[in-house]
Amino acid sequence: MRLIEAVRDGLREELEADSGVFLIGQDIGLNGGVFRVTEGLIEEYGPSRVIDSPLAESGIVGVAIGAAMNGMRPVVEIQFADFIFPAFNQVVSEAARMYYRTNGEYSVPLVIRAPYGGGVRGGLYHSQSVEAYFAHVPGLKVVVPSSPYESKGLLKAAIRDDNPVLFFEHKLAYNTVRGEVPEGDYTVPIGEAAVKREGEQLSLISYGLSVHHCLEAAETLSVEGISCEVVDLRTVRPLDTDTLLESVKKTGRACIAHEDNLTGGVGGEVA
Repeated sequence: MRLIEAVRDGLREELEADSGVFLIGQDIGLNGGVFRVTEGLIEEYGPSRVIDSPLAESGIVGVAIGAAMNGMRPVVEIQFADFIFPAFNQVVSEAARMYYRTNGEYSVPLVIRAPYGGGVRGGLYHSQSVEAYFAHVPGLKVVVPSSPYESKGLLKAAIRDDNPVLFFEHKLAYNTVRGEVPEGDYTVPIGEAAVKREGEQLSLISYGLSVHHCLEAAETLSVEGISCEVVDLRTVRPLDTDTLLESVKKTGRACIAHEDNLTGGVGGEVA
């Protein structure tokens, strides 16, 4: 199964399982989204649960926060992660802080999905990695899956979470990354990293599409007799420090690879 199909299946199953789940975003209904992730869902669940919104990210997220505070479980699609900044105040000052500011009276069970990353000739407004901006914020969870299995399982876990989750999907991975996805209902726990390849001499640590580059590098180095362990963070907030430390204690060396800016990002936090 392709990663894009796994995301679509996860959305479909949660729409089917919970009448409080709805999708909202630009062109996600009739057009199925710019990458066709939500293709066909409006025919199955109707325009009241797969909502085509105006081009107004702040408004989209603001509406979703209000719905979440009133018992719904909205899933927002931001067309590109680069376009999330008009909604930054809603995400950081409202969604992330609501549980704390109301002393636990209100939670915001909200998922914000967005395709991120380069490699598709998207230019400066369609290629950014923005996860570090939000990983800094208390009250937010930030998920970046690398495979179809994790994309579906983590998305279902995010939709069922009672607090806001940002869910970033690498746009190049949508149709290039394939993998097995089990039948039936399952979730992948948020906040748990995964060792994708066992090794003894070097820990390669990454998340998202870059995990596959690390796996390729590990295979290349194995020919030279270098044994690499590959750790997939899967969630960049909260960070699974136990798995990271266990891996690095074993190998004695760490190499961190990610697509975001070099300074002030997830890589520096891991280091």
